[in-house]
Amino acid sequence: MRNYVQPGDSLALAVPYAGGVTSGQGVLVGALFGVAAVDGVQNAVIECQTKGVFDITKEPALAITAGARLFWDNTNRRLTTTATGNFQVGLATVAALAADTTVRAVLLRVPAAGA
Repeated sequence: MRNYVQPGDSLALAVPYAGGVTSGQGVLVGALFGVAAVDGVQNAVIECQTKGVFDITKEPALAITAGARLFWDNTNRRLTTTATGNFQVGLATVAALAADTTVRAVLLRVPAAGA
């Protein structure tokens, strides 16, 4: 196909955060969510993985069941199960305890409207 560009498992995205990102952190640009492959300062264009399973920072003291829908809280830059005001990015693949700092998430391409 002459119009094929790439598989789309990772995309080059401009870091939107004033404090930049470190490798392994979530990045939301418009309706695109990915996990930073490398560290990057604000406005730097970095590769972000858009498919796969990752351990990503979650809301503190929140227990999450396996299979729960996960949403990106862009204000606090972490995953939560709260849909309102956040962007759905995937599902929990295993349960996370309230004491855990991360949740294992499979990224799924879903509308970034939250619901």
